Amino acid sequence: MSKLYRFGVSLEKALIDSFDNHIKTLQYNNRSEAIRDLIRNELIQKKWKEGGKVAGAIVMTYDHHKRDLASKIIDIQHHFHDLIISTQHVHLDHDNCMEIIAVKGHSEEMEKLCSSLKALVGVNHVDLSISGTGD
Repeated sequence: MSKLYRFGVSLEKALIDSFDNHIKTLQYNNRSEAIRDLIRNELIQKKWKEGGKVAGAIVMTYDHHKRDLASKIIDIQHHFHDLIISTQHVHLDHDNCMEIIAVKGHSEEMEKLCSSLKALVGVNHVDLSISGTGD
């Protein structure tokens, strides 16, 4: 037996036309794929808000010339070692570096990690992108 469940949705013509144009620009093959992504995203956001387990990537840029900044970043990462899966360090130019931190865990801990990094003098930007864990 198929694990697909089919259901009908009633929408105003203007809304479905707008949706069709939107998903066409995003290169979806059909409405079903686009709706599945919308539902998945909504459920991930719900899990985030409820403190559930999610995966994500923290992208941070900083001035590596700031005194002791690299050491402070490493200390924070060690403090959150249970959350961090891996890191990647990128040299953007002579003065700036980017750190990409792959994380998996509860949303409250990810927020604490991001806040700790943002608060450091010399950090230019920190952004977190969340995703599901596959479960």
